[in-house]
Amino acid sequence: MSLLMLIKQAATEAVDASNPVGVFFGTIKSTTPLEIDIDQRFVLTKEFIVLTEGTKELRYGDTILRPALKTGDRVVLLRIQGGQQYIVLEKVRNP
Repeated sequence: MSLLMLIKQAATEAVDASNPVGVFFGTIKSTTPLEIDIDQRFVLTKEFIVLTEGTKELRYGDTILRPALKTGDRVVLLRIQGGQQYIVLEKVRNP
């Protein structure tokens, strides 16, 4: 590998290291199995998705305090550095 290529690779890695997280918006395409469409560019499958407690259904007796994610819901995602996993942070509410 040439010196120029090594310098380019080091510069690219430095830029990647300075942006450890990416923020994305997605739409729930399917809940069983869980699939999220990211701005019509690609679809995340359950292997790449990490759910937080705030995205899961919360019940108190027979009362639903926080509904589960459903098809069509918009969500905010954080891409973990390397792009292998995405954390579903929260559901987006329309005003």
